[in-house]
Amino acid sequence: MNPLLDLDAGLVAWLNQALGRSPALDYLVYLLVSDYFVPVAMSLWLLGLWLSGASQEERERRQRGVLRAALALGFAALLVVICNHFYFRERPFVHQAVTNLLYQPTDSSFPANPAAVSLALAIGVWRAHRRSGLALLTLAFLWVLTRVMNGVYYPSDVLAGAGMGVVATIAAGLVLRVMEPIPTWLLRWARYWHLA
Repeated sequence: MNPLLDLDAGLVAWLNQALGRSPALDYLVYLLVSDYFVPVAMSLWLLGLWLSGASQEERERRQRGVLRAALALGFAALLVVICNHFYFRERPFVHQAVTNLLYQPTDSSFPANPAAVSLALAIGVWRAHRRSGLALLTLAFLWVLTRVMNGVYYPSDVLAGAGMGVVATIAAGLVLRVMEPIPTWLLRWARYWHLA
């Protein structure tokens, strides 16, 4: 077998052995691996970032970071859909006996969509607000780690998704720069209607 695939499968098995031994750990992993906790937490964090800032300049910088993150998320999701159209990879739980606290998705595991979108959000925010970017990166890491731990993704799926998230964030920054003054008009319009 391919050494990379062996390493992938071995890492999944090694992480998975921690599940089913402690109800407290299983509950924490179940919370983090779900489709809801991390995405909702990240969304609320972005909303808080959008509405916060001590000065008008700081608020605008944060809002531009949120715009960049939202656009990057869209680009990352598009890259994953395009990749899934051309390549399908079965998930680890198909080939390995693993404890899975999540349902068993049927779509391709490569690339890992959670890694792509969560990293795109976190890096999109990073330039505007470092502490928020770090908090979102931590949530993204925990989300994809628990997905690998549950046999839903291989580590290489996560790395590919993360790479797509980085590319999407770079693309979003370039698009927003090229589209200027439209982002500025959008922020002015949002402030006029008391949405920013």
